[in-house]
Parts: sequence; C-alpha cells; structure tokens
Amino acid sequence: MGTDKPNWKKGRGKLGILQPVMGSWQAMAQTSMGNLKCTREFIEVLGGKYIQLIAKWYFTQGIYQELAIYGMKDDKLSFWSFTSDGKRSEGYIADASDVHPEAICFEANMPAGLARMVYWPNNNGGFHWAVEAKNKKGWKRFTEHNYSAIQ
Repeated sequence: MGTDKPNWKKGRGKLGILQPVMGSWQAMAQTSMGNLKCTREFIEVLGGKYIQLIAKWYFTQGIYQELAIYGMKDDKLSFWSFTSDGKRSEGYIADASDVHPEAICFEANMPAGLARMVYWPNNNGGFHWAVEAKNKKGWKRFTEHNYSAIQ
C-alpha cells in the first residue's frame, strides 16, 4: 500500500472518528523482549453501536492479547480494554494535536498515573500508534509502532 497521502478521512456519526483505523493492521518492532509482530483489527459490532479492537502481540515467549470496545458513555467517545494478563482500563477521547493535527487520542487514568494512546497517519496509507505517560515535563513516549494494512 505505498501511497504518498494517507487515507485519514473521518466517518459520519459519533464513532466516525475511528474510520481511519478500521480494518486489519500489522506492525513489526524490536523490543527488550525480542522481535515483535503486533496485529490490530477494528470492526463494527452490535449493529454499529460499538467498535471492537482485537490486538495481538506476538513475542518469542508467547502472545499477549487485548480486547477493547469503543462506544459512547455520557455523550463522550470512550473505551473499555481487557488484556490477557487480567488487567483492564477505561478511558475517553482526548486531544493530541501536539503529536499530529489529525491524531486520534484516548486517555486513561492508570495506577501509575495518566496515560494516553495516540493514532496518527503515516505516509504509507497506514498509521502510527504510540503509548505515552504524563509526567511533570509533559508526555513521555514508551511504545511506538508503525502499522500497515494486512492484505
């Protein structure tokens, strides 16, 4: 999918902001745990009232999984995430224009403090994804992947 201009067009409705990431995606990365392949699949569920994300992190030692649901809570786009290590988080749409003018961002209060995950377009028709933690100096990035569409 080598295109100079990413297709980052928002859709209609309250969930339309997630339109650019809908579908199946993969990223390869180097981590302290070795090589990583990560897949993310976003699909509409429950009559289009929610978006489901299934993410799988393939490490040499095994697979880490996440199931997340995106939908409306108190008229604000929110998410509920559950992971294979038994953890869960809940968050809400937020601004990350400091990362990219078209970024899609969700923040969550975690045991260690405020965190955010950010999606923004890359130049290959896919997207970047990062996780950052808030500290006194601003946002500190500790994970970033570059996703491309799975054909």
